[in-house]
Amino acid sequence: MKFAPLPLFAALLVSAAPVVAEPAPAQVTLLPGWRMDNGHHMAALRVTLDDGWKTYWRAPGEGGIPPEVDWSQSVNVAGVTYHWPVPEVISRDDMTTIGYKHELILPLELTPAQAGDPIHIDADILVGICEEICVPLEAQVDAVLNDTDRDPDPVIERALAARPDTAGEAGVVTASCTREDLSDGVRVTARLDMPAIGADEIVVMEADNPTIWVSEAVSVRDGAGHLVAHADFVPPNARPFEMTSDDLRLTVIAAGRAVDIDGCDLSD
Repeated sequence: MKFAPLPLFAALLVSAAPVVAEPAPAQVTLLPGWRMDNGHHMAALRVTLDDGWKTYWRAPGEGGIPPEVDWSQSVNVAGVTYHWPVPEVISRDDMTTIGYKHELILPLELTPAQAGDPIHIDADILVGICEEICVPLEAQVDAVLNDTDRDPDPVIERALAARPDTAGEAGVVTASCTREDLSDGVRVTARLDMPAIGADEIVVMEADNPTIWVSEAVSVRDGAGHLVAHADFVPPNARPFEMTSDDLRLTVIAAGRAVDIDGCDLSD
C-alpha cells in the first residue's frame, strides 16, 4: 500500500496559473461535549470522510495509520481516556485493515488537573485516511471546555453506546495465553473459551508497549469450540523479551460486534 507525501492534495499546474489546493477528503473537528458528574469532561473527535474513504482504529491492521494526538500544549489536562466504538474489518486487494467508513466519532474522557476549572484543548492530530492510496492527514483543534457545560451531546452518547462488550458481558469463561521465544521476539497464542459472536471472527492482539510491532493474528475455532489465535510480537531491538498477563489486550471482532479482553493469563 502506497503513502502519499505531505503536503496533502496540492494540485500542481504546469502553467503560470496559481497553485490550487484541492479540499481534503476528510475533516477533523472537536465536539465540545459536557462536564460529567465525576468532574471529568466528555468530548469527542469527529472525523468526517468523503465517500470511498476510511480512517483507522487504534490497531489498524496491515498498512494503516493509527490516530495520534499531541496534548502537550493543552492546559488543565491530567489524562485522556479514549472510548473507541466498535470498528469495521475492511478487506480489499488481499489486505485487511480495521477502521471506519463515512465517519468516526471518538469519545475523549478528559481528566482535569484542577477540578472545576476550564480545560483548554490545544492539540495536534494525525490520522490516516485511505482510498486507493493512504495518506496522513494533519489537523489542529483549539477549544475551551467549561465546567458549566453540562448537557450531554447525543452524538457522543451514541458513540459511547457503540463500545465493545466487556469479557463478562460477552460470556468469556477463560482467556489463557502461552508465549514462545522467536529469533526476533515472541509468539503469543491465545485460547479463548467464549461464545461465538458471529461468522468470520478475527482476534486482534495488542501490546501494552506501543513500540512493539504485532503481526496480524491468525485465528480459528478448534474442535472444542474455543477461539484460538496467535500473533508475533517484535520489539525495537528484535529480541525475545519477558511479558506479563497485563501486557496483552485482545479484541474479538465479527458481525458488527466486538469483545474487549483486557489481559490474558500468560504462561510459557
